[in-house]
Amino acid sequence: MSRFWSPVVHRLSPYVPGEQPKRDDLVKLNTNENPYGPSPRVRAAIAAAMDRLWLYPDPHATGLRQAIADRYGVAFDEVFVGNGSDEVLAHTFQALLNHDAPLLFPDITYGFYPVYCALYGIRYEEVPLDAAMKIEIADYRRRCSAILLPNPNAPTGIALPRAAIEALLAEHPDQLVVVDEAYVDFGAESAVPLVARHDNLLIVQTLSKSRGLAGLRVGFAIGQRPLIEALERVKDSFNSFPLDCLALAGATAAIEDDAWFRETRDRIIANRDALAHGLRELGFEVLPSLANFVFARHPRRRAAELLAALRERGVLVRHFKKPRIEDFLRITVGTEEQCNRVIELMRGLN
Repeated sequence: MSRFWSPVVHRLSPYVPGEQPKRDDLVKLNTNENPYGPSPRVRAAIAAAMDRLWLYPDPHATGLRQAIADRYGVAFDEVFVGNGSDEVLAHTFQALLNHDAPLLFPDITYGFYPVYCALYGIRYEEVPLDAAMKIEIADYRRRCSAILLPNPNAPTGIALPRAAIEALLAEHPDQLVVVDEAYVDFGAESAVPLVARHDNLLIVQTLSKSRGLAGLRVGFAIGQRPLIEALERVKDSFNSFPLDCLALAGATAAIEDDAWFRETRDRIIANRDALAHGLRELGFEVLPSLANFVFARHPRRRAAELLAALRERGVLVRHFKKPRIEDFLRITVGTEEQCNRVIELMRGLN
């Protein structure tokens, strides 16, 4: 049936997400989900919202946007929400990143970025990470229309300090800088405080990771009003009701329960540090992660072999068949018990 496809469809190579297993006996550490789940308030809020299912949801997501604005100290009209940060990023690519000069982003990064460029016909250039797998701001001193940086980066987990982001903004006053902060809550510095004095900065975050809402699909952007208006124009030309009433209620409850967020976030950070320490003791090289995963490679064992061996023993992790990182495994930080299991299995395979 491909004879009915639009021309762009023939050129697309869709993003491939991590495996969602059908078996319940696998330890799932391949998609960076939060092992502790969302705040108990989320369940109560969603249950209460069930009484409104016959009504359209608020197209302006007023309650959720206000909760985000209050939490991050920005104005209500500086917040945009969508179905996960992937949709927010998709609108960003279409509304703000399609210009004559190329878009810049790292060569080792989130795999959806080149997919969006292909979908929307956006020229781009990949900027290589340095030998230590870090983003070097100086490498972005080249002609471009905009810059997209994940911070922390994925799959490396390495983060830039806020001062480096501000330096980048100062060097590119006429180009938009989009910072994808999907993993920022696990120890990195958010660039949100820079929004007030930089009209060329857009921050994108998700509730899938630190808020434990991967299954609810809620993300948001923060930026000065003209950037948010551009996203709204695209959204309202595509779907005026992107978030249903259950997602709005649950996400608002998750944002408002700061105590649960901090408690579970701190547990994940502690588990991450213990997992990294345990792997290093086994001889692994582990990059300095500030995300809810670690990126590690063994000096003698191929990553594909370790991936298969772990799966045979009931543990899923992620492997990327890409130059420079083909011998690394990305391991989601699970519970203390799950992380200990990974270390014990690796010890047996070492």
